[in-house]
Amino acid sequence: MASAYNRGAWSAALVKLALTTSALTCIASPAIAQDAPAETASVDSNEIIVSARRRSETLQDTPVAITAVNAAMIEDKAAINIGDLMGTAPNLIITNQASGAAAANLSIRGLTYADVEKSAEPTVGVVVDGVFIGTSTGQYFDFFDIEQIEVLRGPQGTLFGRNTIGGVISIRRSRPTGKLGVKAEVSYGKFDTLATRAVVNVPLGDSLALKGFYFHNESDGWYRQAQDGRRRGGSNNENFGLSLLATPTDTFEALLTLEKQVQKFDPVVSVLTNSSELFCGLAPAEQCNRNNTDDLYTVFGEPNTGRYSAPAATLEMNLDVGDVKLTSVTGYRESKEAQTQDFDGSSTDLYYVYRGQKYDQFSQELRAAGNLTPKFDYVVGAYYFRSNYELDQFTRVFGFSPGVDPRVFDQNPQHVEGKTRSVAVFGDFNWAFADKFRLSFGGRFTRDKKALSNAFGGVLIGQGSDSFKKFTPKIGVDYRPSNDVMLYASWSRGYRSGGFSPRAGSAASASRAYGPETVDSYEVGGKFDLMDGMLQVNLAGFVSKYKDLQQNNNIFCSTCATQNETVTSNVGSATIKGIEGDFTLKPADGLAITGAVGFLKSKFKDFIVGGISPVTGAVIPFDFSNNDLIYNPKMTASFGANYTVPTSFGEVVGNVGYRYIGRYDQQISIGGLTGNTTTGPAIVTGNDPRVRTDKQNLLDASLTTRFNLGNTEAHLTAFGRNLLDDRGPTHGFTVGGLFAFGNAREPRSYGLTLGIKY
Repeated sequence: MASAYNRGAWSAALVKLALTTSALTCIASPAIAQDAPAETASVDSNEIIVSARRRSETLQDTPVAITAVNAAMIEDKAAINIGDLMGTAPNLIITNQASGAAAANLSIRGLTYADVEKSAEPTVGVVVDGVFIGTSTGQYFDFFDIEQIEVLRGPQGTLFGRNTIGGVISIRRSRPTGKLGVKAEVSYGKFDTLATRAVVNVPLGDSLALKGFYFHNESDGWYRQAQDGRRRGGSNNENFGLSLLATPTDTFEALLTLEKQVQKFDPVVSVLTNSSELFCGLAPAEQCNRNNTDDLYTVFGEPNTGRYSAPAATLEMNLDVGDVKLTSVTGYRESKEAQTQDFDGSSTDLYYVYRGQKYDQFSQELRAAGNLTPKFDYVVGAYYFRSNYELDQFTRVFGFSPGVDPRVFDQNPQHVEGKTRSVAVFGDFNWAFADKFRLSFGGRFTRDKKALSNAFGGVLIGQGSDSFKKFTPKIGVDYRPSNDVMLYASWSRGYRSGGFSPRAGSAASASRAYGPETVDSYEVGGKFDLMDGMLQVNLAGFVSKYKDLQQNNNIFCSTCATQNETVTSNVGSATIKGIEGDFTLKPADGLAITGAVGFLKSKFKDFIVGGISPVTGAVIPFDFSNNDLIYNPKMTASFGANYTVPTSFGEVVGNVGYRYIGRYDQQISIGGLTGNTTTGPAIVTGNDPRVRTDKQNLLDASLTTRFNLGNTEAHLTAFGRNLLDDRGPTHGFTVGGLFAFGNAREPRSYGLTLGIKY
């Protein structure tokens, strides 16, 4: 039986959608649709249709650096979740953030936000069926019921909502087909990983179609508890829902999706504390100075539990009134989290927390698209977004009492409340002003308002409210000397809103806003169809000027209980340069060879913040300009081959893929100091090596046999992931001279999948 909370969540979602639909019917009934189901994909990559610019365009005709992956590609690669995209697109990094439910750390072209706090938004937008997910929680997405994924590189704020200064991952799920059908599969693999998934389509007359879906994924995890050898890091995920498609006329459709994600997981961390940090002297000797490769897979800490419940609703309505196509996309999403975590990771009870959170977001987008003349087309629209969240954190520091609940131990828990309100208007235009030339231009005006309050033990420490606004333009030109070549150049500005610091411990820091950050991106590129369509090559080069960077800094605080606090501030600037390319070659029937490569070069400038002198203990200037930007590997590359062989009973498909990810850092930290360490400036020589991911060589392969069982299509897939067993970290973090922790990437795994479709 559903709990009162679950019933309330579904009721709230339905009421909000009903009210929104009623309002649209009253005030905008002739003006509410979109460029509708154009986001489908053909098996022939020459004919892949993308919606990167909210229009129906072929992949090779779109003057944007974009990678498109359709359902067939996902199935052949035995891809499981959004993390499997890492390396497939140039300069794309995706890792799972263990400190949050279904949370992702995303980086495109070196722009990232790696935090689970809901007071700030990601720099890379994940958009699911047109709805922007406002936090990193919930972004680590399942890949079973997917129609197409588009990875757009570079600022996309003109058309894709808020804070997309790095890029966008746009995910479009399958729509109800209107025909009776079932797609289901079961998979079992290493670490007792079991996945069962099903999608059922049911016709409900000539104008109604229903789709139901259910996904289950469980695993024991790939960590080992040192004390008793049991598996740690396990998870149990459920995702289920319904989609109803109504097509009462040839010119109008409405698609309503109601869904819920439920997750229970063990947010385990590995010890990375060394002799320079306080906690090393309090933990057993074997739990200090461990390496960040093989040692990461053995853990010592206390049991943890994370619970996550996230109902959501999406309503998409499309109306074609002839010369104008109109769109309404309404989204509502909420989540409730309860999580305990042993952050120091040692067997000594030193730093254990309970975090309870509530979050909800609502968004509404209205768009109109059409052609003013045969040579001039447009997309214009308006957008509204609001979110609210609450956090209660109870911390057991130096408790030495693992049996005591943090909610009992901590008599001064932290309570944070945050609100965001955002409105925007935007336009994007194409003008074929001369033979073979087209000018693309547009912009977005955004106004954000944020408020945050921070209290400890029921006593308000500080609160603040502020507004931020920005106009972000984009302009580009493309030239088509022939049907097989397109060259383009563009400039765009990205904007990420300012806000407040949820981890501030003083009144001054809690009430002081940090400002927006901006990126000016200059890009040139070309798309080429060669060898009579057998070979496609796409190239791009870019320079990104990153200003007023938002960075978390741990600073001295004489009035704080812990004598330090973490605040977000605007520090300096950075320049990121890059080159990237990808290709698809089809040299023979049934054989497709793909590859991608990306290079990055980045540099901070004037990154100076206050730090604590190791000589006097006073606050002095620390210069971090020599540190590497986080999630900025100098090189990413991939190579894959897919070969299909017809047989008497169906076909056999072999797929092999190799991905190379260069080393990168995950936190701005202090690896060493030179310069004037007494009065400053102290020169930081680089990030702490413990927060550095080593070079990764990831080899995946699968072999699929497809055959018919009467009217049912079936397939059996054997798959292997990380076959070279390349081990190392995905996440590392140091905490102000106290301790450090990290997480390990998945080691070698393998399994079998059996699926049917009819």
